[in-house]
Amino acid sequence: MSSSPTPSPLRVASYNLRGLKDDPGRAAAVVRAVDPDVLLLQEVPRYPGSSYAIAALARDCGLLWSGRTRLVSGTSLMTNLRVESSDSQDRRLRVGLRENPRSYTLASVRRTGGPWVTVVSVHLSLDGDQRVEHVRTVLDEVQDDPRVPGTGPLVVGGDLNESADGPAWRLVADQLVEVSDDRPTFPAARPHRRIDALFSRGHAGVVPGDPALLEGLDLAAASDHVPVWVDLSY
Repeated sequence: MSSSPTPSPLRVASYNLRGLKDDPGRAAAVVRAVDPDVLLLQEVPRYPGSSYAIAALARDCGLLWSGRTRLVSGTSLMTNLRVESSDSQDRRLRVGLRENPRSYTLASVRRTGGPWVTVVSVHLSLDGDQRVEHVRTVLDEVQDDPRVPGTGPLVVGGDLNESADGPAWRLVADQLVEVSDDRPTFPAARPHRRIDALFSRGHAGVVPGDPALLEGLDLAAASDHVPVWVDLSY
């Protein structure tokens, strides 16, 4: 009797696009080099007509974008044809009057033969207290969502706008395993701060992204952040 093939690892990446204010072609080259199954995005542009720019970026990256995750705030995600995906959702986060809107984006994805994995893209506030409040909201809402198995595989990633010793970062790390590598991600021209990360639960193994994939690419011309990515096996 032949056994079922082992599912390929799920490659999840996170990338802050800085509103595509830099060179979208260079950003697409970075994404193609990483070749993610799922790309969690932050600072997706929201100006009138920007959906055309995002769709063009998705085509250049060889990824799919639903076109429905842009109106609430600047988080979004794209997926590779290698994975099956549910519809993505934007969910608002509470902010003060006249403050920049905040949200998180959620979807479920799977590789052939693998489990459904809930993936969440976050871009936390510049305000420290608000970062903690938003992390609590995201984790509580995901936990209470009947469509998300309480102990099922989950990946949360994005731009946390603080370092690993910050309270919001620690709050995520208390519930999930930090799986991205300990490398600086900002600013791309001369990285010296690690403010982007990926966290996971339910995985059996993890291989952090190999920075050699980005050698020779003009990261600073693509965005002010460096992407992070991991291969997760289940």
